[in-house]
Amino acid sequence: MRAARFLARRLLFAMLVVFLVSSASLILARLAPGDYVIHANPLASAESAARARARYGLDRPLAETYVRWLRNAARLDFGRSLAYDRPVTALVPERAANTAILAVAALGVATLIGLPLGVITGSRSGSVLAIAVRTVSVLFLSMPPLVTSLLLVFMAARTGWLPIGGMSSTSDDGLVDLVRHMVVPVTALALPIAAMFERMQSQALSGVTAQPFFLAARGRGVPWRRLVWRDALKPSLVAVASVYGLVIGSLLSGSFAVEVVSAWPGLGRLMLDALQARDVYLVAGCAAAGSIFLAAGTFVSDLALVAIDPRTRE
Repeated sequence: MRAARFLARRLLFAMLVVFLVSSASLILARLAPGDYVIHANPLASAESAARARARYGLDRPLAETYVRWLRNAARLDFGRSLAYDRPVTALVPERAANTAILAVAALGVATLIGLPLGVITGSRSGSVLAIAVRTVSVLFLSMPPLVTSLLLVFMAARTGWLPIGGMSSTSDDGLVDLVRHMVVPVTALALPIAAMFERMQSQALSGVTAQPFFLAARGRGVPWRRLVWRDALKPSLVAVASVYGLVIGSLLSGSFAVEVVSAWPGLGRLMLDALQARDVYLVAGCAAAGSIFLAAGTFVSDLALVAIDPRTRE
């Protein structure tokens, strides 16, 4: 019963977030200087621009546009993209799936790298390896994904080992080609997150090793490696699990720059194109998809906390 109430609250919260974010995005996109007609044809005469605004519905008052959009959104119709001349409900999921591929891969790589390194640095804080890992982590934490992606694209272009743009090559198709195109953007997204996971896991593990239960087990002669990887690891994961939802949200925002640099056809690049073109309905659809990403990430974070720490079930 408690779990059902918890799920219901989370679902209502997610729906509220999606509604507020998409509504605010639509309103701000309409209030911003310029519109799609000016962006599409800046040399158009006043008469032709007025006819185009009437055709696209951009001459209507903001309140009327918003109320009409709300009525259509209640039927899961989020309008039609002005720039792409396609329904938003068809265009956004297609690009969101491409971003999800990057996000899941980057989160998996960051977890597999950051957590083990955090255990090593947290359990052997004075070793040369721990000092080296901490130094590299601080370096990557200070580098935004834009800088990391630019460096990786430059290295890929100079060496020719990896493709530097898009999702596939014209001469090759298949899963192997997709993975090769994913290396640069996934690495650019994963490295800062892996560094953050390493720092958080290291500090959390250091705190657990100072707890009385750990010291008592150590005093009974239990091997150090067994204590760290079996007894201390699970309680120390609470810190990382609590920020998983925020990490998924940061992956979405960080993918904006990475997708532009690596020419990855994802949601971030689509959102940037929609903002530049003043494509108001597409902007609202992209913002709604981003808020769904964040709500889903928060829900996954809550489930991870429940699985790791039984006390949170109450």
